Amino acid sequence: MPKPTNPLLHGTLDVLILKTLTWGPRHGYAIARWLEESTNDEIQVEEGSLYPAVYRLEERGLIESEWGLSELGRRAKIYRLTSQGRARLKAETAEWERFTSAVTRVLLPSR
Repeated sequence: MPKPTNPLLHGTLDVLILKTLTWGPRHGYAIARWLEESTNDEIQVEEGSLYPAVYRLEERGLIESEWGLSELGRRAKIYRLTSQGRARLKAETAEWERFTSAVTRVLLPSR
């Protein structure tokens, strides 16, 4: 049974996709599977969320795509990070670190 969608995923999906693509080009299904595997299934991304985010990132020039073959030999659109996407990821990662540090100070003041 799939886990319910995590409400904290909203607003972070774009940066998670950018980070996923730092490990190399991937097609959409592979992006979703990598996120699931690397988070022990805590993050599960449905197609209805993934593809709009991928298209949005592509429109903004943060990722680019080309047609290629999946690991199963099927035709698939393969996405890769652009230099603009790398810069955006770096900026958003720094902002995320500041934000989570502030939230942690409020929620877990003993740490």
